[in-house]
Amino acid sequence: MLRLRSTLSYCLLFVLSLTLVIGCTNPATFIKTKSDSQQATNVSNTNSIKLGFSAWPGWFPWQVTEDEGIFQKNNIDVDLKWFDGYLESISTLTAGQIDANSQTLGDTVNSTAGGADQVVVLVNDNSTGNDKVIVSKEIKSIQDLKGKKVAAEEGTVDHFLLLLGLKKAGISPKDIQFVPLETGKAAAAFVGGQVDAVAVFAPFTTQAFKRPGSKELFSSKDFPGAISDHLVLTRKFVEAYPEKVQAMVNSWFATVDYMKANQAKAYEIMAKRAGVSVKEYEEYANGTKIFTVEENLKAFQPGKDLTSLQFAAQEMNQFLVDVGLTKTKADVSKIFDDRFVKAYAATQGK
Repeated sequence: MLRLRSTLSYCLLFVLSLTLVIGCTNPATFIKTKSDSQQATNVSNTNSIKLGFSAWPGWFPWQVTEDEGIFQKNNIDVDLKWFDGYLESISTLTAGQIDANSQTLGDTVNSTAGGADQVVVLVNDNSTGNDKVIVSKEIKSIQDLKGKKVAAEEGTVDHFLLLLGLKKAGISPKDIQFVPLETGKAAAAFVGGQVDAVAVFAPFTTQAFKRPGSKELFSSKDFPGAISDHLVLTRKFVEAYPEKVQAMVNSWFATVDYMKANQAKAYEIMAKRAGVSVKEYEEYANGTKIFTVEENLKAFQPGKDLTSLQFAAQEMNQFLVDVGLTKTKADVSKIFDDRFVKAYAATQGK
């Protein structure tokens, strides 16, 4: 079960941060787990760092970090907070009630456009197939989408993926009949034959494939770097406690090493957190690429495609304006801070 990766307007996030609305539709609610987020209070007293995470394979490793005592080994006290609703985790970080959160690049750019001061210090993963555009049996190519009804949740990374596919094929968004629906409803509409194609993420991909003859047209695997996930903190915390941020980054990479050496145990922990069997978890995990230290270093560098965070942020900036979720672009020149990854890499001789 994966997270609702919505790029919603900052106005909505701001309202949510004030009211702490919890009852949002979210695939994470399909996971029967205890929500620790209800215990959220104001920013930590710095004795511990409050870290939020929700249902996505690229973030489940944080549970391994905690369960295997890796935070303690790196001399940091982390209050790991599970959010049943991904949107709630974003609003809680925006409200300053946690110090760090696990969230997409798109949501970080959107929050910044709305006035939040957040910093990306680590790439957890890239989606490499868990986000898909699924079509009916009559559709053979992207060109066949012309004039067809295509559903997606407006402003989400899957909407972004859809537009990337159209652009690559030389098709204008105006050439399709876009049907904006919440992700779960979009999948249901596709299965019910109300639309011809749908852009969704797992586990809603599984639901969409229940339509007889349906198939994948393209996925996030075809657009490396388009959908990236990160450790994001408030700038205030980063500037005040850089040593704690470094310890968090060190803990993450130690966790990645642990998972490689103890895959069975790690999968058991992550599957339990997700509320699924190990076999089911493995199927979702295969569509997520956990980044190495070297891949992190490369991602932070300037580039001319989506594998560069700086380039991807600018593309997401334009996307948010184009779909009307923000009127002005965010200043993304200061949201990336790779010094912690670099410092860790130096200790490893990389």
